[in-house]
Amino acid sequence: MEKKIKEKKISVIVPVYKCIECLNDLYIQLKNVLLLISNNFEIIFINDASPDNTWHIIKNIAKKDKKVKGLNLSRNFGQHHAIIAGIDHVNSDWVVVIDCDLQENPADIKRLYDKAIEGFDMVLAKRITREDTFLKIFTSKIYFYIFNYFTDTKANNDIGNFGIYSKKVIESIKEFKEQNRVFSLLTNWTGFNRAVINITRYKRKSGKSSYNIRKLLKLAVESIISHSNKPLKFTVFLGLILSFSSFLIGLWLITQYYIYSISVKGWTSLIVSIYFLSGLILGAIGMLGLYIGKIFDQVKNRPFYIISDKINIK
Repeated sequence: MEKKIKEKKISVIVPVYKCIECLNDLYIQLKNVLLLISNNFEIIFINDASPDNTWHIIKNIAKKDKKVKGLNLSRNFGQHHAIIAGIDHVNSDWVVVIDCDLQENPADIKRLYDKAIEGFDMVLAKRITREDTFLKIFTSKIYFYIFNYFTDTKANNDIGNFGIYSKKVIESIKEFKEQNRVFSLLTNWTGFNRAVINITRYKRKSGKSSYNIRKLLKLAVESIISHSNKPLKFTVFLGLILSFSSFLIGLWLITQYYIYSISVKGWTSLIVSIYFLSGLILGAIGMLGLYIGKIFDQVKNRPFYIISDKINIK
């Protein structure tokens, strides 16, 4: 009697926020594509305290299908907190992370999996065509430009969270305990071998993105401070440049006065210089304060998320 080969288990993590109109459609598409890969799968919806009736929809789907599981966060913690909550509740051979708005086609999961079993620990989806607004694309590029400059990384604004990750990648992500965890940046940091496939990103089926330029810039600042001390080095470098420049200007003024007998005038320039340097000093102190604030947040050791309810999860 031949020994039956155990099927690989695959989990799909879906952070959910304001996508109530497409949840059932997303579930059906996910189930159809996962059945092409393995019968041993699960779909985990994480409701990030969506202000609509999302949790009720998730519970209804989960009651009909035990392969569907749900986590309901106590408040809106943010997309990456929701992803980490899902990761903490999986124990699978492969884990897929996908958004809830159907901008990424669930059918591409099969392509991700086929590429992964060629010998890659993670396969990421790169958006070659995007049906996003100009503002969304522009703000996304600003975010990644700022982040890459200050962290000396090469994060791509065309690659998001959508991808498939092996068990050892996911187990490594679970080891991170800092308060600011951006999933895509953590997977990039782990350094496991990866591949990229091209996909098309479609328009949202419902709702609208909660990310605007203000939130993206805030995310960029928090991510930079959490992943790099380059801003502190930048303030030191700027201070040295200003000090050296002041020394050269001082030599030039002394030369003007003693050699060419030209009296030094310019109270306006003096006052402007004082205000300029004062602003830089306050900015440097503020930058240092941001890092101290992050240390304060970390030592408080608060939970990364809080679950108020769950279904089909022990």
